[in-house]
Amino acid sequence: MSEQMISPETQPEEAITVEVQPVHIPEEHREDIGPMDDNVAESWRYNPQVINDYYRGRPLDVVGRLIEITLPVLSFLIGIWWDKLRGKSPKNEIRRAVQLREMLTKLGPTYIKIGQALSTRPDLVPPLYLEELTTLQDQIPSFPNEIAYRFIEEELGYSPEEIYAELSPNPIAAASLGQVYKGKLKTGERVAVKVQRPDLIRCITLDVYIMRSLASWAKINVKRLRSDLVAITDELAGRIFEEINYLHEGQNAEKFAQLYGHIAEIYIPKIYWKYTGRRVLTMEWVDGTKLTNIKEIQAQGIDATYLVNVGVQCSLRQLLEHGFFHADPHPGNLLATPDGKLAYLDFGMMSNIEPYQRYGLIEAVVHLVNRDFESLAKDYVKLDFLSPTTNLEPIIPAFSEVFGNALGASVAELNFKSITDKMSAMMYEFPFRVPAYYALIIRSMVTLEGIAIGIDPNFKVLSKAYPYIAKRLLTDPSTELRDSLRDLLFKDGTFRWNRLENLLRNAKDSNDFNFEKVSEQALDFLLSDRGIFIREKLVNELVNTLDNFGRRTWFNFTVNFRQQVGLTVQETPPELLGDAKSFEHLRNIFSILQETKGFDAMAMVPVMTKLIAKPETQQMGQKIAEGLLQKSLARLIRYLVLEFDRPNHRQNGELSKALPAAD
Repeated sequence: MSEQMISPETQPEEAITVEVQPVHIPEEHREDIGPMDDNVAESWRYNPQVINDYYRGRPLDVVGRLIEITLPVLSFLIGIWWDKLRGKSPKNEIRRAVQLREMLTKLGPTYIKIGQALSTRPDLVPPLYLEELTTLQDQIPSFPNEIAYRFIEEELGYSPEEIYAELSPNPIAAASLGQVYKGKLKTGERVAVKVQRPDLIRCITLDVYIMRSLASWAKINVKRLRSDLVAITDELAGRIFEEINYLHEGQNAEKFAQLYGHIAEIYIPKIYWKYTGRRVLTMEWVDGTKLTNIKEIQAQGIDATYLVNVGVQCSLRQLLEHGFFHADPHPGNLLATPDGKLAYLDFGMMSNIEPYQRYGLIEAVVHLVNRDFESLAKDYVKLDFLSPTTNLEPIIPAFSEVFGNALGASVAELNFKSITDKMSAMMYEFPFRVPAYYALIIRSMVTLEGIAIGIDPNFKVLSKAYPYIAKRLLTDPSTELRDSLRDLLFKDGTFRWNRLENLLRNAKDSNDFNFEKVSEQALDFLLSDRGIFIREKLVNELVNTLDNFGRRTWFNFTVNFRQQVGLTVQETPPELLGDAKSFEHLRNIFSILQETKGFDAMAMVPVMTKLIAKPETQQMGQKIAEGLLQKSLARLIRYLVLEFDRPNHRQNGELSKALPAAD
């Protein structure tokens, strides 16, 4: 768990003026940075080769730490083996999961981070263990102030009393990687000062060396492994290195502010670079209340549910728009400010999603909502969960079984946590490999939904997210999403009006969905070279719809006429009954558009005038007229043939039967 930069519940009663005397640091407290070099900035990137070279020459350090790790791990494994031997594995599984969590906590910072990472890896860990590891918390006492003050002086070149006018007498928060003080600069700004834990680098690099060595051995000798443990170790180590470099965290905060700071309801604290180094971070202090303190938030007149929804919408922009996202939005890192904004804190754990992954996630959600499980399975291949050679036949029914009941009747009933729990069991059974970016997304979204449910038990993250996804699918100009929209709306050459209705119904609820903008984008795309395929399909659909409309109008006329003259009324042909549903969808779509922000029927008149003047529109009109003419001629020819073969046909009063549908 990342450090809580600001925790109002643990604020000291008062801040004191800093008075730090020169302190002698005992030898055991001196900073040992292992294979790293403070004089070489590039050395602070994770480099497994540098770490390997360093610890190969220090076997005593490695053996000593290996013994510390092996004894509790061996005890844990023997317990599992003994349970299995006695047939008590299911009964004791929860107890063993608790034992694992406690063991990881005692083994220190690296293993706490490992446990937190494993809590998002359903391909590696059984479901019950996943649940227990999500509760893993940092439970490490703070280190002496004297060491923190010395680090401030070493990093910033000045003693604390020369930099800060005030500093809290004790840390307001302490965790596995560092601890936080509340202070005030000489210039009057209130700040949070995060100082890194001593001897952290040596501990982490030694643990990483041992883990990577064991992972390399397992990769060669354990054939049943589905996941690349070396790659997973490198991914984890790389993220820990980013977290322990506070310069990197400061850069993350500024990038986050640049991308999302323009959102009116979002607040991102300022970084004071003059007072920030690798081991010390000085950030603007933010007054606020944790989102889990509902009564306190409501007492301030703030709508906590609205703020959580703001967090969901901001997370969607992070995940699907810019691809740079906050991977640790736990309650201590999200505050409700007194003016009703949502403040983000602690930017040590961030991640990036590549464009193809963003598009793939959008497609997967759309296919999930529309219960297209075959396409969903293919999405998981594109998203690197499954190898291209994986046999999808047994996986598609598994998707149907997992999601069939979970989806309920509508998007509003989707529960992210229940779906991910079911997915976890399936991923453990089939050859899934969970990419690191997805593991962090799961952690982020499950945490957000957990906070939200604490405020509003009926809150559903996917229900709030789908309007944004629908809006993106309708408005994004990327080739990938245009292709996805085409596949979604057309099946076997038939336009699926119900899906367009569903997309528009959800998209209109998105905060920034505007009809005028969407219609312009849609028309530009439709009339472009990239829209040729959709124009052709749309022409065919309009020909069929208009032709059926004409036939239905004629049929209704003949029915009324027969009723008036006393003739037998024929039943409605089945093909005309199906067509009624299309018209119902069209009426619904028009109603939705009328409710959409930016819709103005009169403002559409000049747009339609320009549209009609376009050559592409005229070509479409010509093709529609030709298609209607062809169908009418085909129907007329068939009618004449039937009349010739059955000269008594009219006498039997079966005029309506002589007008079959054209092929």
